[in-house]
Amino acid sequence: MALVLREEDVRRVLSMPDTIQVLEQAFATVAEGTSINRPRSRIKLANGFMHLLAAASPPLGVLGFKTYTVFHEGVRFIVMLFSAYDGQLLAIIEADWLGRMRTGATSGVATKYLARPDASVVGLMGAGNQAVTQLMGVCTVRHVRTVLVYSRRLRECEIFCEEMEKVLHVEVRPVGSAREAAENADILITATTSPEPVFHGEWLKPGCHINAIGSNWAERREIDLATLQRSHLIVTDSLEQARAEAGDFLIPAEEGLFDWENVYELGNVVVGEVQREMPDDITLYKGLGIALEDVATAAHVYKLAKTHGLGEQLDILG
Repeated sequence: MALVLREEDVRRVLSMPDTIQVLEQAFATVAEGTSINRPRSRIKLANGFMHLLAAASPPLGVLGFKTYTVFHEGVRFIVMLFSAYDGQLLAIIEADWLGRMRTGATSGVATKYLARPDASVVGLMGAGNQAVTQLMGVCTVRHVRTVLVYSRRLRECEIFCEEMEKVLHVEVRPVGSAREAAENADILITATTSPEPVFHGEWLKPGCHINAIGSNWAERREIDLATLQRSHLIVTDSLEQARAEAGDFLIPAEEGLFDWENVYELGNVVVGEVQREMPDDITLYKGLGIALEDVATAAHVYKLAKTHGLGEQLDILG
C-alpha cells in the first residue's frame, strides 16, 4: 500500500531543523559515493515545461524522482518515493512546500559550514516564495540579528518583511537598494528570477558568505564575475548539474573567465574535505536544487507521516 500525502500533510510534519539534519546526512553519502543523483532533464512544449529529477540513496533505503510542470496555469510538483530494498512504491507526495523547504535547508547546510560563526546580518535579494525558506534555513544555523531585504516590488517586500518578522522573531526590514542589502551582509542570499546579476561583487564586505539559489538555467546568472573572482571557496550541490544549468558559472566559463577546477561539491564540505580557511574569506554556495534533496526530504516526510498516521492509503503496484 502506497501513502498519498498532500501539501497539508507535508507542512504538518516537516520542520527546518530536521530537514537541515536530513540533508546534511544525505550530502555526506554523496561524498562517500553511496548515493546516486541524476541531473534535471526538461521537456519543452509550446506552452510549458515538464522537469524530471531522479536519485537513489541506499543508506536512506529509498530511491525516487520529482517531476513538476510549469505552465501559464500554474506549477505542480510531485515526488514518487520507492523502497531501495524491494522497489515497492512507498509514497506519492505533493511537493511544493517540500521543494521550498529542501532548498532553504540546503542553503542552511551550506551556511552552517561556510559562513562565519559570528555572522548576524543577512542581506536578501528577492521576496518571493523561495525567500521565505531561505531565511528559515539561514536563521536555523546562525544567530541572525537583522535581515535587510531588497525587492523591486516595494509593497510586496514590506508585507514579506512584516510576515517574516513574526515567523523568525528577528528584525526584517526593506531597504531601498541592492547595494544597501549587499554591502552590510555577513550572509547574502539571492533568490530572484533575474537573468542578469543583481549586485556588484565589489560591494561585498570581507568574510561574506553568499547563497545564490535563484537561477538554474544556463543562460541566466544572478552573480557577476567580480563575485566569482573575490570568492575564496566556491561550492555547488552538484557539479554535474552545474555544468548543464548554472549560468552563473557557464557564462563566464564560455568567455574563458572561469575555471571549473575551482568548484567543489557541498558533500565535500560536509565531510570536511574542503572548508573556509580565513575569517575574511568570501565564500559562495551556488544552489541548483538536485534530486537527492527531494528524495531524502521525501523519505523523512514519509517516515513522520507513517508515525503520525497521516495520508491516504492507496492500493497500487503492490
